[in-house]
Amino acid sequence: MASSLSYVEFVMEQLSGAGTITCRRMFGEYGLYCDGKYFACVCDDRLLVKITPAGEDLLPDCPRGIPYEGGGEMLLPDVEDRELLTALARATCAALPEKKRRKKPMKKE
Repeated sequence: MASSLSYVEFVMEQLSGAGTITCRRMFGEYGLYCDGKYFACVCDDRLLVKITPAGEDLLPDCPRGIPYEGGGEMLLPDVEDRELLTALARATCAALPEKKRRKKPMKKE
């Protein structure tokens, strides 16, 4: 079952205190980015957040789920708790590595 855009927009609004939240269609579902860093996805109208030590410390008893067949385990936080969701997004993104910059191809002469 594909996620509805209205649910994705609701989740993005709930996360808005964490930074600039954007989404991108991925594999028929949605990837979520905070300030340009991929940290979560919405699959089957469920928010799934990457697991980091900081996120686990913040929500040690958070349920987990797998976004799609063959995918890795991710956290399934309560999307109704805006304050905790914002804190989780900030902690997760701070723990993730910086995005690698692409090298520009060398000019041929």
